[in-house]
Amino acid sequence: MDGPPENDLCSVCHGNFNYPCQANCSHWFCGNCIMLVYEHGSAFQPCRCPLCRRQITLLVPGEASLRETQTPSAIQTLDKVQKYNRMFAGNNNGLIQRLRDLPFLLPRLLRELVDPQRTLPFVIRARVYTAIIGSAVYILSPVDIIPEGILGIVGLLDDLLIAVICFLHVAALYRSVLHFRYGGS
Repeated sequence: MDGPPENDLCSVCHGNFNYPCQANCSHWFCGNCIMLVYEHGSAFQPCRCPLCRRQITLLVPGEASLRETQTPSAIQTLDKVQKYNRMFAGNNNGLIQRLRDLPFLLPRLLRELVDPQRTLPFVIRARVYTAIIGSAVYILSPVDIIPEGILGIVGLLDDLLIAVICFLHVAALYRSVLHFRYGGS
C-alpha cells in the first residue's frame, strides 16, 4: 500500500494520519506519533510497535507524506524518520526478524517490480530476477540434493530451504534499497 487504509486511524493519537509512515511490521502510524513513541523509550534501541510489540527497524513514509514535503513540519518529521532509519534500518537482524519482515517487504517489492513509474536500480532488479529464476529452476529440476522419489516428503525439505533462502535474499536486497531511499545514506 502507498498509504494507510482508507478509513483507518493512527493507533497512537487515534486521529487521521499526519505524514503516515509504515513500519516493518506493516502497521501505519503518523510520522510524529511514532517518533514520540521512540523518543519516550531508549535512545539506543529501536522502539516497539504499539500494536504488535515487534521492534520497528524500518519506517517507510507513505506516498502522501513524500508529496507534502514543502511544509516545515513535514520536513522536520521526515528528517526524524530518516535519522531513525539511519540508526536502526541497517542493523543486522536475526533470522526470526528477517522471516517476520517477509510479509512487509515482498509485496512492496512485487508492486515496485510491476509498476512502470517506480524504478529499482538495474543491479538490484537483475539480482532479484536471478535469485527468483535460479531457485525456481532448482526446485523444478529433476536434479536434487535430496530426491523426493527416494525419501518422499523429506526430499521436499531441500526445495523449501532453497525457496526460503531465495526469499530472504530478495527481501534483504529490497530492505537495503528502502534503507538507502528513506535512510538517506
